[in-house]
Amino acid sequence: MKVFIVYCHPSEDSFTREVRDSFIAGLESAGHSYLVSDLYKMNFVTDMSKEEYAREAFYRRDLPVPSDVKAEQEKINSSDAIVLIYPVFWTEAPAKLVGWFDRVWTFGFAYGDKRSMKQLEKGIVLCVAGNTLEYFGTTGLGDAMKKVMLGDRFFDRVKSKEMIILAATSRELKEREMYREKHLTRAFEAGAAL
Repeated sequence: MKVFIVYCHPSEDSFTREVRDSFIAGLESAGHSYLVSDLYKMNFVTDMSKEEYAREAFYRRDLPVPSDVKAEQEKINSSDAIVLIYPVFWTEAPAKLVGWFDRVWTFGFAYGDKRSMKQLEKGIVLCVAGNTLEYFGTTGLGDAMKKVMLGDRFFDRVKSKEMIILAATSRELKEREMYREKHLTRAFEAGAAL
């Protein structure tokens, strides 16, 4: 299986980067191939231009899709699965990843009639969160994150989808270290199981 990883974290010195590396090690152990878009390293532009807005807001197929967006769309269509790896910021993905969706999920590609985006076999959201799973459960915020990522962004674009929240990673939680190896193992297993 060919896997497209969209990775979004501003620091190479992060637990999220370790999660990415463990996930990739799992992919490699199972013989899968992969490609990575590291949005911060790429300095991916997340703000829509005025022309892009006009294309999306008025469903204008005649207006061009920027080359950096086309490159991301080609990565999607050349893959069998998509995996998002990121830290949770205020119950959401980082702004850079949200902007990636704003620009890459274009009219005619990800939505509208005659979509050119292929339906992917598998989609995984692998996110690192400071709060505990109990917190995400009792507040309903975990369900809200799933609804946005799996229900809206992946929707029918992905056949089989899963969100894995690697929780309780805040530096202020004493149990953080207790979960460290468990989370890295979970990331490895997710990659190996694709």
